[in-house]
Amino acid sequence: MKNVYLDNNATTQVAPEVIEAMMPFFKELWGNPSSMHHFGGQVKKYIDTAREQVADLINAEPSEIVFTSCGTEGDNTAIRGAAEASGKNIRIITTRVEHPAVLGPCRHLKEQGHEVIELGVNSSGQLDLTEFRKVLGKEPAIVSIMWANNETGVIFPIPEIALIAKEQSAVLHTDAVQVAGKFSIDVRKTPLDMLSISGHKIHAPKGIGALYIRKGTKVNTFLIGGHQENGRRGGTENVPYIVGLGQACVLAKKHMQDETTRIAKLRDRLEAGLLASCPDTTVNGDRVHRLPNTTNISFQYIEGEAILYHLSDIGVAASSGSACTSGSLEPSHVIRAMGVPFTSAHGSTRFSLSRYNTAEEIEYVIETMPAIVKRLRELSPFV
Repeated sequence: MKNVYLDNNATTQVAPEVIEAMMPFFKELWGNPSSMHHFGGQVKKYIDTAREQVADLINAEPSEIVFTSCGTEGDNTAIRGAAEASGKNIRIITTRVEHPAVLGPCRHLKEQGHEVIELGVNSSGQLDLTEFRKVLGKEPAIVSIMWANNETGVIFPIPEIALIAKEQSAVLHTDAVQVAGKFSIDVRKTPLDMLSISGHKIHAPKGIGALYIRKGTKVNTFLIGGHQENGRRGGTENVPYIVGLGQACVLAKKHMQDETTRIAKLRDRLEAGLLASCPDTTVNGDRVHRLPNTTNISFQYIEGEAILYHLSDIGVAASSGSACTSGSLEPSHVIRAMGVPFTSAHGSTRFSLSRYNTAEEIEYVIETMPAIVKRLRELSPFV
């Protein structure tokens, strides 16, 4: 039985080069970078280098990068920190298809008295920018809109959204967890204020991330404690993982153009093969403005969880939505927001690739999937 991992929007394999870069900081270079003695002093320079490497991936200044534990912490820091810094109840604008790491803090702030507006999407998963302009209005606001959707891969026009937000002096945060490393980001050319990155989406370990905060952006400290991260995040730095994230960013930039082109071809082959061999099958979301590694396919009249179990039995890992909401038998909030019909929504399955996937693996899925679909439809009460 083959092992085919197609759930890379949930997490990625740690790159061997990243592991190699991290190892010295578990063995020889284990000092606390905040300490005055040489055990700590010799470590701090590696954090500085990693900060430069992360900044280089998005064309930011190193001083604008704050290391976090994950994308969720970055999102919470940006949204809750900006709301608290406003000193009053403020309007917060987001979308119905955000990751729980954004929807959670936004809805928490709503309970605290802030006004929260969740924009809808059309059947392709895209926003209506006219509606965005309308709800943005003239009053101060915080905007948090993802750059690309983790379930469908649909890309939102963040550069245009950023310009609209700046016209009204809104604070704009984007969850770029799924975008970083997949295509070029330039925060100098895109006037956003904050941007979240998660290491384990770009072949670094789980437990490390970064938040870009543009100079001058008012954000209250989320983790209050020591002086680390220039006073913006208390807590002893996770040196091995910070170094790993820096190395992952170097690799992402190095391989970005060639790998994303190759991955997109594999994704397209998988998608075309499944649509051709499995009847009553549709792709969810915009098929033009989307990530090169992601396809979300609905197999009508079948439960997505059953598909995943059968795929797992033959060594294939995929997903029916966000890993943070797995275990629920309800269709994902993203698929429901797009208005996907009931008989298709329950059978939505996400395949997300990485640079480690091969053409042979894709052919294996195309060959084995029709039998799974046929078997499950024979058992389905909806057919």
